[in-house]
Amino acid sequence: MARLLSTPLCPVRAKRERRKEARPGELIEAALELFVEKGFAATRSEEVALRAGVSKGTLYLYFPTKEDLLKAVIVENLSGRFIEWNEEFEIFEGSTADMLRHCVKVWWQRVGSTRAAGLTKLMMSEGNNFPELAAFYRQQVVEPGHALMRRIFRRGIDSGEFMAVDVDHAIYAVIAPMIVLVLMRHSNTVCIDGKAEVDPLRFMSAQVELAIRGLRAP
Repeated sequence: MARLLSTPLCPVRAKRERRKEARPGELIEAALELFVEKGFAATRSEEVALRAGVSKGTLYLYFPTKEDLLKAVIVENLSGRFIEWNEEFEIFEGSTADMLRHCVKVWWQRVGSTRAAGLTKLMMSEGNNFPELAAFYRQQVVEPGHALMRRIFRRGIDSGEFMAVDVDHAIYAVIAPMIVLVLMRHSNTVCIDGKAEVDPLRFMSAQVELAIRGLRAP
């Protein structure tokens, strides 16, 4: 009996156990793809289950409602990153101008260039129809993001590198171009000159340099 109890799981059962552990992540990934492609309202739970390769019942086992699923997508892809970003703020040793440059570059690499950036456009277009989800997104993403940007601006002011400004509004000099870039990538670009392709990193670099020049203390 002891030998039987100590026998490792058979390959089939072990694979099944690993598959079970991976299911929430697979469902979240499938949901992100569909929500960004089709929108939240237009996406049916059955479609998410089908794309993830599981039954609808399995989906509901992990995420009882579509709202729960979108919240998990937001946490996994956006709000869950603020811990590492705030830790990077604490250990950054360069100037605040360089910190802003680094911040924008990291945002682009980890969020802006990924499918997750489409969540911003999703919430802007559908948030009014789902106030609870809009409030969740604001609490989990917007408020922490603005708080981090305020910390960066105040670091520059406190060190004398930046002049004193209305921080609560000045941060939009960096945040607004991020939003514009997301909208350009995930919306109809009818308002953008089709002959002049916008390079994301060059675009953000130009906006940050303009902000830094305006913030530098005399």
